[in-house]
Amino acid sequence: MYALRARNLRYAYQDKPVLDDVGFDIEPGRLVGIVGPNGSGKSTLLKLLARQLPLQGGEVEVAGQALGRYSMKALARVMAFLPQRPVMADGIRVEQLVQYGRHPHQGWFQQWSEEDARQVARARDAMGLAPFWQRSASSLSGGQAQRAWLAMILAQNTPLILLDEPTSALDIGHQAEVMEAVHRMTAEGRTVLIVIHDLGVAARYCDELIALADGRIQAIGPAREVMTKALVDRLYDTDVDILSAPGDGAPVIVPRRAATLSRPLEEDSTP
Repeated sequence: MYALRARNLRYAYQDKPVLDDVGFDIEPGRLVGIVGPNGSGKSTLLKLLARQLPLQGGEVEVAGQALGRYSMKALARVMAFLPQRPVMADGIRVEQLVQYGRHPHQGWFQQWSEEDARQVARARDAMGLAPFWQRSASSLSGGQAQRAWLAMILAQNTPLILLDEPTSALDIGHQAEVMEAVHRMTAEGRTVLIVIHDLGVAARYCDELIALADGRIQAIGPAREVMTKALVDRLYDTDVDILSAPGDGAPVIVPRRAATLSRPLEEDSTP
């Protein structure tokens, strides 16, 4: 059974097409990156899959069941979604933020349980949040805040996770920190679909890539096979070199500089 299937997805904003005939299958336990230029429909695709936007055409299946057959609470027990700019309530502590991930598993007759406490503690330790567990979430650095959001998602304990640019605006150290945390999620058997802009990071960490442009899938497959010069040049209308990183051979994408036509300054011959 596929963790996620999409067929013939179409979407438009006020008659402006954003996605057209998008489809793919994702196997359980894979880390799949969605890449492409700005405006290519990456975030829209993730919102459709998470039922944050209504389907205008096509079908989505989650764990073998049509997306529309899930109640929102039932869907939240099998799929976790972290948007690009999550909103943090004023005054909330890190502990409370992570505990919120257990909300889909609770109800009128099933309040806070030992299992809830166990999942929250596991998420706290997995993301290294103990040193600032009781701090206000708004006081965290960018990297710490992203780890807190990911801990909330981890505490939700769903087999499928959708992440929209969790490394945006992070420095290189925090970016690596967050991607290592995401990679550990798949090592535990979860399936993760992540929108990501940094092509080198995507190729290094992801098992597979879906490349979008002009609302359509331009390439799909194993990350290091998909990431070719021809594809990158076409997607981004640029000219790059792709090198191999020392150690693991991951692709490193380096844009070429445009040739300069200006003449060097001539030596001033004025007496």
